[in-house]
Amino acid sequence: MLHHRLRSRRRNEPFGLTLQTTRPKSKTPFLIVNPRSGDEHPTPDELAEAARAQGVEVHFLEEGDDLEELARAADADAIGMAGGDGSLAPVAGVCVERDLPFVCVPFGTRNHFARDIGLDRKDPLAALAAFDSGRERRIDVGRVGERIFLNNVSFGIYARLVRRREEHRRRRDAFARLRALWLTARHRHPEPLTLNGERLDARIVLVANNAYDLDVFDLGARAALDEGSLYAYVACGWLPRTWDEHVGETFTIESAAGLRAAIDGEPVDLGERADLRIDPGALRILVP
Repeated sequence: MLHHRLRSRRRNEPFGLTLQTTRPKSKTPFLIVNPRSGDEHPTPDELAEAARAQGVEVHFLEEGDDLEELARAADADAIGMAGGDGSLAPVAGVCVERDLPFVCVPFGTRNHFARDIGLDRKDPLAALAAFDSGRERRIDVGRVGERIFLNNVSFGIYARLVRRREEHRRRRDAFARLRALWLTARHRHPEPLTLNGERLDARIVLVANNAYDLDVFDLGARAALDEGSLYAYVACGWLPRTWDEHVGETFTIESAAGLRAAIDGEPVDLGERADLRIDPGALRILVP
């Protein structure tokens, strides 16, 4: 049986190893901006203007654009993404593939990844300084199959909550999130999941890229992004109040009923089996 209680982690040192780097000047940094993200402070145009003033080429994401193909086609020495958590990982994955530095510009709703790398989530303009800083760090990424995740993959009622939230997002009313939570909570039966072959009667399973401090519906900060470990958090019971913690480099999660999951907050169907693993130090990231 795998039962490890959640441990609190706090470190004084910053995540990853900071390296001073000099990029070749023959290429231009490239930034993809999702104009449908953000809260209009700054506006997408203001963000793009500030980036261009730093010599960064800017592309506004349009309907039908493929983030990965845009990043692969960029003739750049660094690639950035201005958007929410769900749009960061595809671009970061191409940076891993091309061995290029990645720049995160917090321009979404929650911006958990930006918080965990030490950025001010309310100041996307300040994050642009990373393009010129020369301060590079290497951090871990998670993989589910071959798909990269920067934060976590969730199963159970949290994944249901994300799916419900997406279904009601078009309404744009103040009660969309509350309604999603209420509809999700009506599902009293736990998900029929197995973790590494062990059956779980779990309300929530969260597999994280490095360790979180977390409450049932609240993701706290990660103290490190270079531990080289995945953390699986399992919450059972009708109103779960505690978590069982499992630590490893790989996890396999299965369900004969199919796995409805959320990858970095984006709903996805993963079939009956998901193989997750950590990819230590795979991502080069520039920080201000």
